Amino acid sequence: MSKIHVTTKINGDPVEYLCEPDETLLDVLRDKLGMTGSKEGCGTGDCGACSVTVNGRLVCSCLVLGAEAEGTEIGTIEGMAQGEALHPLQQKFIEHAALQCGICTPGILVAAKSLLENNPDPTEEETRYWLAGNLCRCTGYDKIIRAVLDAAADMREAS
Repeated sequence: MSKIHVTTKINGDPVEYLCEPDETLLDVLRDKLGMTGSKEGCGTGDCGACSVTVNGRLVCSCLVLGAEAEGTEIGTIEGMAQGEALHPLQQKFIEHAALQCGICTPGILVAAKSLLENNPDPTEEETRYWLAGNLCRCTGYDKIIRAVLDAAADMREAS
């Protein structure tokens, strides 16, 4: 198979890479671009550990081909912090102890950011529904939900 040349933007930066036609976006991010924040938990789109945004839409990068990223804008966990300044969601995850092993955390943070971009004032039920595709086997979900709702309140106050 011949490799496919892809031009895209990742976290606002122009990126070019070559990939196999059957290579997933997750594999491209991790193996070709060294962006190891997104994790492979299941490889079937069931756990959300590999969540990224493509043109603002939340997706499991294990279900998207790297070649499909041509001309898109991709958002990953690596793009959340601004230099040394953590995103409010990242800060609240620390404050609420909403993480343990860290496998699910990047995907949940990307999903939570996507939620707050779409709905800056979600209810607890809306938050739980939005994050239902992200599985955590360590913390349970209450600390995660509290961290997201707390970050949402702080972000509304700041704007």
